[in-house]
Amino acid sequence: MQIDRLKIQQLVRDVANRTLSPLINNVSRRYKKDGSIVTKADEAVQTSLIDGLAEIYPDIELLGEEMTAEQQQALIASGRPIWCLDPIDGTSNFAANLPFFAISLALIEKGEVTFGIVYDFSRDESFTAAKGQGAWLNDEVIEIQSPGLKLSETIAFVDYKRLPQSLAAQLVTSRPYASQRNLGSIALELCWLSVGRGHIYLHGGQFLWDYAAGDLILSESGGFSSTLRGKPSFESSLEPRSSCAAIDKTLFDDWQRYIEERMDA
Repeated sequence: MQIDRLKIQQLVRDVANRTLSPLINNVSRRYKKDGSIVTKADEAVQTSLIDGLAEIYPDIELLGEEMTAEQQQALIASGRPIWCLDPIDGTSNFAANLPFFAISLALIEKGEVTFGIVYDFSRDESFTAAKGQGAWLNDEVIEIQSPGLKLSETIAFVDYKRLPQSLAAQLVTSRPYASQRNLGSIALELCWLSVGRGHIYLHGGQFLWDYAAGDLILSESGGFSSTLRGKPSFESSLEPRSSCAAIDKTLFDDWQRYIEERMDA
């Protein structure tokens, strides 16, 4: 399906300005059963995008993070094209007024992501990608330039708490990179990787709405990713999925090899 990239980019930006701006310093939160935070902003963004997208593409339904598991599963099982939305990826950051969060929206067709947008409200940066057509930061084409670094010289985005315990411990005791960050937004970390603001990435359990758009943006920028076991990084499923990624093939191979050697240690 052909998606009007600029129209969706403008819609997401308008929704963010309308729903997030009034709530930036006035966040009320509640906790879901899994302990994660949800705010009025999450719900407002999701409602606004459901309405806005329906006006442009009335035949595409939307799967949102703030839906019930039953609703989500029914949409996945339908086999029809669906939007997949994380209204605020990095909700705990948003709730703490920490400016590292984003709206993440992907189009899934026939089991693969064909379009993705990640909008960083705090910086007014819109990362977009269309399968087979490339990726953009606002209106500039993204083309990853290999940094020419060794693994030991890289900045790594790593979420320790969702990794197998033994692997997490070894990453601390035999650190393979120069320094590590965990910024609290999967979508933005993948997008920052795509423009060289980091070099490698590791996460033990992402949900579909967390990574679908960012994974496509990284791939279309020229980056590489897989699960920790070397399987394709994307799967149209509600099950959490691990991710190992890098900005170029050499770093990816070295990073993947390091992880594989320690997964069963």
